Amino acid sequence: MRRNRSNLISDVAFLLFLVLIYICIVFIAGAPDSYIQNIIILNVAFLLAIVTYFTTVTAGLVLNLVFIFSYGFFILYQTVSQGATIGVNTYFWLLMTPLLTVVVWIFTLSGRQLQTENERLVKKTANLATVDENTDLRNSFSFQKDAVLFTGISTRYKIPLTLLVVKVKYWNEIRRLIPEEQLAEAIYDVSQINQSSIRTNDALYLLDKEDATWGLLLFTDNDGAKIVIERLKYKLQELNDTEFSRKYKVSLGLKIGAVEYQADTIENPFDFIVQAKKQLEYDV
Repeated sequence: MRRNRSNLISDVAFLLFLVLIYICIVFIAGAPDSYIQNIIILNVAFLLAIVTYFTTVTAGLVLNLVFIFSYGFFILYQTVSQGATIGVNTYFWLLMTPLLTVVVWIFTLSGRQLQTENERLVKKTANLATVDENTDLRNSFSFQKDAVLFTGISTRYKIPLTLLVVKVKYWNEIRRLIPEEQLAEAIYDVSQINQSSIRTNDALYLLDKEDATWGLLLFTDNDGAKIVIERLKYKLQELNDTEFSRKYKVSLGLKIGAVEYQADTIENPFDFIVQAKKQLEYDV
């Protein structure tokens, strides 16, 4: 209902804009003595309308005030120096220029609302998505849900559960050294290393794509996690020596933090991640 009303207002504004343009054409044609002056002012009016279209109505109206004062000063100068009279021509443009600006703003209002709604829906979809489209890995939203299940199993059956947080070293610097399209490839390649280093009953998550951070939920204790860490670093070093250095022109390194789940010290999935990330500080 609201969208239909907005579209109706936009359509009416467009028709009104055409009517105003028609009035301007008729007015200019009816005043051949001021043809050049009227054409110049019409171009200024269009310029102000275009600025309003790409910015805001506030910017457009402020520029209109500047135009009105400038045009008024010009008319006052002509009146004092040449003895000219203030005619219909002056009042017409003082009224028509802000009218064109306001009508253009109303016309673009519906489009801006649709753009805002589209951005909101894109963000909402991104937040609700549980799988990254490039790596097919579950994301942090999925981790929040799965961690509750994993920790519940760990507590009920007395099975040790460890979270590994894996991060690419110097990622911010690496982003500046390799092309944008290769960043996605690097994320995918490291994801494949992580996936191949864990068992089928463990879980891998892409926690932060922008900061190249993964989470691995492992049904093992700290000693078992150390084996996985060594396996990860060995596979990465192996690829650095044979493939990554040629492909990305840089060697990728990993920082890994691990924390074993303890029900009395870890209150929720977010706290689980925070404590694991703290362990990254010790992996230099």
